[in-house]
Amino acid sequence: MSDLFCASPASILGIDGHAHVFSRELDLTSARRYSPDYDATLAMYRDQLHQHGLSHGVLVQPSFLGTDNRYLLAALEQAPEHMRGVVVVERDISRAALEEMDRLGVVGVRLNLMGKVLPDFSDPQWQVFFGRIAALDWHVEVHRQVADMPALLAGLMPFGIKIVIDHFGRPDARLGLDQPGFRQMLELGRSGQLWMKVSGIYRLEGSAQENLDFARAALPLLVDAFGQQRLVWGSDWPHTQHENAVCFGSVVEQLHTLGCNTQLMRSLLIDAPQVLFDFAPIAT
Repeated sequence: MSDLFCASPASILGIDGHAHVFSRELDLTSARRYSPDYDATLAMYRDQLHQHGLSHGVLVQPSFLGTDNRYLLAALEQAPEHMRGVVVVERDISRAALEEMDRLGVVGVRLNLMGKVLPDFSDPQWQVFFGRIAALDWHVEVHRQVADMPALLAGLMPFGIKIVIDHFGRPDARLGLDQPGFRQMLELGRSGQLWMKVSGIYRLEGSAQENLDFARAALPLLVDAFGQQRLVWGSDWPHTQHENAVCFGSVVEQLHTLGCNTQLMRSLLIDAPQVLFDFAPIAT
């Protein structure tokens, strides 16, 4: 993959915009939907990056660890030039705690709303919380099925924050491009405030072929609506709940079958994520 860009040793070879690290020994939140029985360490992840010609990554707090971000933050401390983080926090977290996370390389917070009651963003506590996020120039990452995405985005956009949508917006590939919420999400993407993660194709509810066909058809629409400068690729390593069928190599292969031209591929892997996640080229 790095050969495509003829990058020098001091360059960003490629950025994986979505991955997770954890240990099976960690305390898991009681509200979890999944419990890992294996380790996904930073060393293991960096080995995957190296094998596939990538150099940088973004670590996203997995839902089963709740708001205990200590393992993720420790990983950031081990690789400050090459890693950034997206955390899960309580709304009442202090400004000082957020600023310390910022110092360690955190660039966003995740709202994983899968299976949860949708929040009421008119609550004044959200105003304070998002004000602190905006002051740090972080983004808010949203994970929810596409049918609910337009209402969620409409509630978030007035705060003036950068918003990142997970995994194509989690559409159902079997329902096609005209399913509820998808076209409305595209229109909101024209605002310039939204980013999309081109990731998790295997999570799109259909068969493997249906999911890939949907992603191929959706990508040009995303480029048109969001602009390629606001689309980022992610491996979603270690592919929780799909470990037996998906690996890093298979998601890289899916990326290449999407039919991206050289310019779009470079934007997905370098230019757009470098801006969104605040990466700088490695100093020589």
